[in-house]
Amino acid sequence: MFIIGIGTATPPHRYSQKECWTTLKATSRFRDFNPRSQAILKKVLTGENGIVTRHLALNNLGEAFSMTPDVLHARFIEHAPSLASQAAQRALAAAKINPGEIDAVLISTCTGYLCPGLTSYVSEHLGLRPDVLALDLVGQGCGAAIPNLRTARSLLGSGHHRHVLSVCVEVCSATFYLDDDAGVLISACLFGDGAAAAVLSASANGGRSVRWKSSGSLLEPADRHRLRFEQKNGMLRNVLTPEVPALAAQHVKAVLDDTLARNQVTRPQITAWILHPGGRDVLVALRKTVELSGPEVGWSEGVLREHGNMSSPSVLFVLQAALAGRAPGGLWWMTAFGAGFSCFGALLEVE
Repeated sequence: MFIIGIGTATPPHRYSQKECWTTLKATSRFRDFNPRSQAILKKVLTGENGIVTRHLALNNLGEAFSMTPDVLHARFIEHAPSLASQAAQRALAAAKINPGEIDAVLISTCTGYLCPGLTSYVSEHLGLRPDVLALDLVGQGCGAAIPNLRTARSLLGSGHHRHVLSVCVEVCSATFYLDDDAGVLISACLFGDGAAAAVLSASANGGRSVRWKSSGSLLEPADRHRLRFEQKNGMLRNVLTPEVPALAAQHVKAVLDDTLARNQVTRPQITAWILHPGGRDVLVALRKTVELSGPEVGWSEGVLREHGNMSSPSVLFVLQAALAGRAPGGLWWMTAFGAGFSCFGALLEVE
């Protein structure tokens, strides 16, 4: 399988972390938090947490504090289809193929629910064929991009599909929830909105070749409670525990070591690292556990700095940045992790 085109999209409004702090501090909602929570919010939004700006599906930051199930669902249904469609259109343009050439579309999300799913809306927006195979994938959180791509690989391998469109879209601002839990507060300060899409084909298309060589995964249900969404007051509430960075790094190393061993590849052969930028502490833990240098996490740090953690699309933003930045060819390691507790990795061969 070859990745022959990547496209990304974000909402038009971008807010700095300092803008978020200034707006939050001036609201009556801020005075409802206890002193510890106020200190956490100030530290994350004004300190060096690796994030400078985030794109949010808000016309102004004041909208972030209107949190009811109906308002949040309306935000998702307004923005998720359009963001997914924009990213897909850009991926198709990069791949130089027409919408009618797409045989299957797979869309992953965890920040909202629609029935029929997002594939219905995106297929309509793009003008995909009526007989396109449409699969909606939900519940995999930040790690969803890689299992989405693995599913596309299986479809291509069946011989019944020539081109598959893979999309990840998250409107994290449709899951804002605030209370005095530290994990909830930190989540509200880290996550941004965005979408990423990739066109997959059984053959290269003449551009910079990105071939899917191998992959691996790990699922630890015993750690499910450490990172997940729960329903509370009719809304999604993110559960984020302090153990997540260390767990993520531990699982990434396990999947990496297993995949490299199966493919008889050594660590020095990896020329670029495409890591899900889950947050500053996550990247610090990855550097320590996987023994990476500062430049090796640079592509991920750049995406985190400009966009925050967008959940499932983030790792494709990193891949796009590395390709555009002319990262050296060879074997690349791409990894994403999230709810479950799950971790996924892919070995890519890039010319």
